[in-house]
Amino acid sequence: MKVTRRQFCLGALAAASTTLLTGCPSPASPDTKPSAPGAPAPTSAQAAAQSAAGVPATSGEPITISIIDVGGDLNSTKDIIENFKKKFPEKVKEIKYQTGTAPELPAKIKIQQDAGKLDTNLLLHGQDAGAFLRDQKLLLKILPDLEKRLPLDKFNQPAKYLLEEGEGFSVPPVVSFGGPLFVYNPNKVKEPPKSVDEFKAWCKANPGKFQYARPANSGPGRSILQGTPFFLKDKDPKDPINGWEKSWAFLKEIGRTVEYYPTRTAQTMKEFGEGIRWMMAGIMEWEMNPRAIGTIPMDSQIFFLPDTTWVIDGHMWSIPKGVSDREKDVLYDLIEFMLQPEQQAYTYKAFIGPVVTNTSVDLAPKEIQDVVTKVWRPEYAKWTKEMPNTPTLPTKQLVDAMDKWDREVGADQVKTFN
Repeated sequence: MKVTRRQFCLGALAAASTTLLTGCPSPASPDTKPSAPGAPAPTSAQAAAQSAAGVPATSGEPITISIIDVGGDLNSTKDIIENFKKKFPEKVKEIKYQTGTAPELPAKIKIQQDAGKLDTNLLLHGQDAGAFLRDQKLLLKILPDLEKRLPLDKFNQPAKYLLEEGEGFSVPPVVSFGGPLFVYNPNKVKEPPKSVDEFKAWCKANPGKFQYARPANSGPGRSILQGTPFFLKDKDPKDPINGWEKSWAFLKEIGRTVEYYPTRTAQTMKEFGEGIRWMMAGIMEWEMNPRAIGTIPMDSQIFFLPDTTWVIDGHMWSIPKGVSDREKDVLYDLIEFMLQPEQQAYTYKAFIGPVVTNTSVDLAPKEIQDVVTKVWRPEYAKWTKEMPNTPTLPTKQLVDAMDKWDREVGADQVKTFN
């Protein structure tokens, strides 16, 4: 399936409609006394209390926060968003949730902006959609306006990479070292590959048993795409057009053994869990969270190819151009609230993790602590210290890499899943 940059951003408009999700009960938020619906602007006492909580008071009517999530970020941050609504009913009257896919997001937002009717005011996305949203100039510049209100000095190194990548248009709520790593079924794969040549030989000997999702739709897909030039020691890992000769050859070679590339990471997990696939590309959160929720077996194992460099993975929060001043004020408050240590602890729930250094899993609710204890691989602490890491490609290079993959690797092997 050939997909050009323009088709990625503007095509498939019929698919741009998304489904409103109902919310789930969230863990108890900090003690507050909710006011009645339609509460007036905060009193001076309320404003002082909000300031003490680390979130400046804003005046005006409560707003509806309309969110679209195309990166799975709500798995990590929905409880935080609900906590904000509970703590500040004078700011938020309702939260609407939608989900979608990264390729359809730019088209969806552009249609709303061109019509002068913005139905979505907070975008939760990964690095793929972020690259295209910035490329199309669809986002409101958040920094430096919000800079003094955010604990940027507390950001860990991967979060600093993501913040720089966002170019002032996006703020990361969660981050991890990402991948590329490979997940395998130990009942089917007795001896995992220990080198690139062994990996290629395994794929050829077991056609259709290895899989990863289309990079433009998938964190693990982008991770193997961007990580390949590092473990192959290609000419220039940061130049996908002129510096990835070995990498494109490798991806095409193993591609001949792949049955198809799904447009959803979750589909690769489903097929792995059902035993259809025996090995798949992964990243930290996309191997731990599926084990935690039972999508893939708990005894699933992982391996790295020699000379692997972690390609930092994470999610972004962005605000589209066209929101009202009142919406912007409240969304700025939410972003600040989201970065508080007590709220960041909720992000351990989906195993992608906090962006600030002054939090820990001990601050999370006990049910989250219990799941982390059960699923976390202790070896990750060693691997993240010993293996080098790198930020994701800059916007233009990432767009170029995904376009080239679509044309030359995925081509007619991409299969769409809604």
